[in-house]
Amino acid sequence: MALSNGPSRAGDGAMMSLLDNMVGVSDCVLLEPLTEDGFVENLQKRFKANEIYTYIGKVVVSVNPYKPLPLFSQNKISEYRGMNLYELPPHIYAITDDAYRAMRDKNRDQCVIISGESGAGKTEASKIVMQYVAAVCGKGKDVDTVKEQLLQSNPVLEAFGNAKTNRNDNSSRFGKYMDIEFDFKGDPMGGVITNYLLEKSRVVTQAAGERNFHIFYQLLAGAPDVLMKDELDLTRNPADYYYLSQSGTQKIDKINDKEQFAITQKAMQVLGFTDEEILSIYKLLGSILKLGNVKFTSVNTMNGMEGVGFQKENEILDVCEQLECLKEDMIHALTKRTIGQKGEKVTTSLTPAQAAYARDALCKAIYDRMFTWAIKTINNSIREESKDNPKRRKTYRKKKVRDGTGRKVMGVLDIYGFEIFEGNGFEQFIINYCNEKLQQIFIELTLKEEQEEYVVEGIEWTNIDFFNNIAICDLIEKSNLGILSMLDEECLRPGDVSDQTFLNKMNTTKSILGHPHYESRSKCKSDKSIDHESFRLKHYAGNVNYCVTGFIDKNNDLLFRDLSQLMYKCDHLLLKTLFPEGNPKHNSQKRPPTTAFQFKSSIAELMKNLLTKDPNYIRCIKPNDDKAPNDFNEALVRHQVRYLGLMENVRVRRAGYAFRQLYELCLTRYKMLCPKTWPNWKGAAKDGMVQLLTHLGYKKEEYAYGRTKIFIRNPRTLFDLEQRRHLRMHYLATLIQKIYKGWRDRTKYQKMRQSVTLIAAQYKGYKAKSKYQKMRLSCILITSLWRGYLARKEYKRLRYEAKCMWAVGIIKKFFIGWRVRKEYRKLFRSNAAPKIIAFMRRYVISKYLLKLKTQLPTMSPLDRNWPPCSPMHKSTHSKLKDIFRRWRATMYRIQIDEPRREVLGTKVTASDLFKEKKSSYPASVPVQFRGDYVRLRINTKYSKLAVQTNDQKIIFADVVDKVNRNNGKITHTLLVLSSKSFLVMDQKSLLTKYRIPLTEITSITCSPYSDGVFVVHVTKGGEFTKKGDFVFISLNVIEILTRFSRAVQMETNKENVIKIADRFSLDFNGSSIQATICTKNIHEINPAPQCKRKGKRLDIMA
Repeated sequence: MALSNGPSRAGDGAMMSLLDNMVGVSDCVLLEPLTEDGFVENLQKRFKANEIYTYIGKVVVSVNPYKPLPLFSQNKISEYRGMNLYELPPHIYAITDDAYRAMRDKNRDQCVIISGESGAGKTEASKIVMQYVAAVCGKGKDVDTVKEQLLQSNPVLEAFGNAKTNRNDNSSRFGKYMDIEFDFKGDPMGGVITNYLLEKSRVVTQAAGERNFHIFYQLLAGAPDVLMKDELDLTRNPADYYYLSQSGTQKIDKINDKEQFAITQKAMQVLGFTDEEILSIYKLLGSILKLGNVKFTSVNTMNGMEGVGFQKENEILDVCEQLECLKEDMIHALTKRTIGQKGEKVTTSLTPAQAAYARDALCKAIYDRMFTWAIKTINNSIREESKDNPKRRKTYRKKKVRDGTGRKVMGVLDIYGFEIFEGNGFEQFIINYCNEKLQQIFIELTLKEEQEEYVVEGIEWTNIDFFNNIAICDLIEKSNLGILSMLDEECLRPGDVSDQTFLNKMNTTKSILGHPHYESRSKCKSDKSIDHESFRLKHYAGNVNYCVTGFIDKNNDLLFRDLSQLMYKCDHLLLKTLFPEGNPKHNSQKRPPTTAFQFKSSIAELMKNLLTKDPNYIRCIKPNDDKAPNDFNEALVRHQVRYLGLMENVRVRRAGYAFRQLYELCLTRYKMLCPKTWPNWKGAAKDGMVQLLTHLGYKKEEYAYGRTKIFIRNPRTLFDLEQRRHLRMHYLATLIQKIYKGWRDRTKYQKMRQSVTLIAAQYKGYKAKSKYQKMRLSCILITSLWRGYLARKEYKRLRYEAKCMWAVGIIKKFFIGWRVRKEYRKLFRSNAAPKIIAFMRRYVISKYLLKLKTQLPTMSPLDRNWPPCSPMHKSTHSKLKDIFRRWRATMYRIQIDEPRREVLGTKVTASDLFKEKKSSYPASVPVQFRGDYVRLRINTKYSKLAVQTNDQKIIFADVVDKVNRNNGKITHTLLVLSSKSFLVMDQKSLLTKYRIPLTEITSITCSPYSDGVFVVHVTKGGEFTKKGDFVFISLNVIEILTRFSRAVQMETNKENVIKIADRFSLDFNGSSIQATICTKNIHEINPAPQCKRKGKRLDIMA
């Protein structure tokens, strides 16, 4: 274990929190004895104490707790910020802070490599790293924008790249590497995300109990109704879609898909996705779901060959609508295949199985390319170049973040761990190859770091024996001779190619068959643990059997050219970008690269990138398969420890010297063990350590002196130092306690002595003060009594003088009054009373009139108020009331113009006709009668027609419903009432159907209910009246009938033409019809009245 050289915030006891209070061993390099059982037991002991992090040198081993722990608060971030790696208990914050400060202060690029199996907490660990970096870097508008975009990339990547598996509810189904670029101050400036091997087969098939990618369920649960119905035409039940229902699991108890959809959509908006792009993504997702529901059937073609058809073609129509392509093109691409050779093209029909394969391949290709495009869009948003030049966000060039500008980079790699299942296929083979490469680079970089430190400190470097996996890496990736090369050759070879021919080729190749890490049934014929369709590789983490079934198809990953060209022909916003090979202008016969070739190239680029950075490792372990807290499955953890190579990590770290520390820190911690160094050592720290270790008598081969650090070979030596320090601390604690008690008692005595002196002084002062206060109070009392006596005496004298002056004034006033009354007595008796009475009367009248002036009612004729008065003015008050009301009515009539008089007259007529006779009348009282509802008065066409018939003066015009005389059906028509006639016209062409003079109207009938039915009875024999009476329906029935009554009366002097009854007779085409109007509620209007004609009866349900 090596300690950093940086300053310590914890003072002299900086190591105390790591070594003194630890549960088990915080750093497994110090584990003694070093066995696999001891390693697993140490992890279990710390896990039970909620210590989920353990070091292996600079490697953090993280055990998933499956419960919330108080380890990730803002206070924890502040606690670990700027601290050395081993000053505090193990934590992801510690290794992240160490990497961040090394990048910022030493200008060394860093990377954090996170590995482990599904459910071990890799995704959460990467979030914790990002959270810490965002919290400790600088602030500012631009910096905060970059941090927000970097953090918001996680929800989008999780929605499109994560899914529920049987091991993990939020399993990453792709590898992710993010490079974050920082400026010289350590503030983030941008980043680039690289993805590896998305598990696109999950789009079309999932194991029992698992789910498809999260985004499908989020879309169905959280999308607005408008989007679901109008744009996507999807239902919210995942069971309606084959791609989501085949596993039998659609919901996760701990995940709210509706809330996650809102988070994902907001994150996409923050990252710069436009609304059109987001809608295009949703349409692609909906198309995938609908394509999954397409079922194929076998049909016979015209030439007798077997072809393929669809069970329901309407599903194809929905897909074509979403992708914006022709139905014929879609059907042709899904059911036929065009093969071109030397300018000739041959079209063959597919079988139902081949069509289903083509459909699934298309869905996988759409989702995989859409995912890659989304990551490129995110990169365009968070790359530093895009901030300075927004136009560059429209394009993307794959390149490293650093381009020679001198800026620093921290990478975060979240990638799959080693996988060993009961059945292992192509995916496990690729994943385990990736882990072999990571293990190789880990060993190389770890040994390089160890060797560099030994050289810097002047310690002799000794060779270390370890498992070197370069042999198995060559077996897999070596050009022309490796397994991947042979797989590519077999895929490209013409003729009969199958998974079995690939296995036979490996078994007949000497470089593979003779390799010590390769086994098969052909090589080990007696080993029945390998079946005839499998081969075995001896990885660093254990032996793995791989079944070759599906290797050829998954490596080819072919998409028929017809499907690519179909996608390019679509008018969808993204498909031309996603399928550029479908462009007929760039038609190429070259085969696309295989999956293995692409992955091998990506891994080679990743390894090259990692070798330029200082690595920091986080190894994630899953404690149980049930995702249960406080459950530690020892067998499962032991299995992960093996395939993660953790014991190999410990052995590499323990090679040579297991413990090293700066002289200053080591001397500060252990100086109490030697009399010469305790309590203070004034010489060089290295000389002090020499004195200390010489005094303790350790063998010289157990330690070595470097230039700045002391190196201890065996952990037992370190634990012996700790034990001696622990015992010495007991002695020092007793010594401190003794000195403290003596100081405490002396201090107590001194305080008691000072207290006695102080109390005596205070008491004597208190006694003297009390005597003085009594004497002072006595003097004040005597003085106040004497002054009071003098004041009372003076007060009595002044009071007597005041009474004398008051008496003189009273006598004078009475004398003057007596003299005046004596002189004017005669005048008062003869004239005063009449004048007073007259004055009082004028006063009372004036007061009454002035008061009446202020209390007059308003000018509204409806105001019946009149102020009260006294009985004295009752007669005058009544006359003034009549005069005022007549004057107010006169003034009101003067203000009314002629149109208003007409409106009021119409309202009065309506009241006379319908008040308390028809139920709908009260509702019409506040409604203004408009007359011309269709603005016919300003219609030039009608004006020309009206001149011919003398119908220029329009009284009423509106669109009403006319009841057919023969079948009772209702049609819309235009009803016009003029001063001479009423007309029934076509509402669009204004063609006159009927013109009935008002003189030919005998009566008009309506019901007493709230309906709008009315019947116009006419005389027989006229040109337009020979068919009989007219039945109309209108919501403005009160106004229509009122205006009809006034117009007929004006023209013919007939009165009471309006009749109100629910049963009456009609004349239809010369036949007498008995009409009945019915209603369910007399106070409610039926919005859709019905009329039924049965023989001589007409029933109207109003």
